[in-house]
Amino acid sequence: MCLGIPGQVVEMVEGYGDQLVLADVVGAQRRVNIGLLEDPALSPGDWILIHMGLAVERIDAAQAEEALAGLEMMGQPRGEDSPQVGGVVS
Repeated sequence: MCLGIPGQVVEMVEGYGDQLVLADVVGAQRRVNIGLLEDPALSPGDWILIHMGLAVERIDAAQAEEALAGLEMMGQPRGEDSPQVGGVVS
């Protein structure tokens, strides 16, 4: 299983044979290689799923929102009454 992070295409990066885009990933802009996509024709505003700097899938806004919500849930700290990894639950 891989962890994919959604990103929104901002622009194509010139000089790389249409293989790189600049994508907004939760407020940070990253260069992403789109060479693995079946149809790499992207436009600003399109959403992609990114793994290790590679676009692995084109997604829609609803899928991007679902993925971001899941990532936010994984990043929330545990509550005081939640068991800790390796801890003893009473």
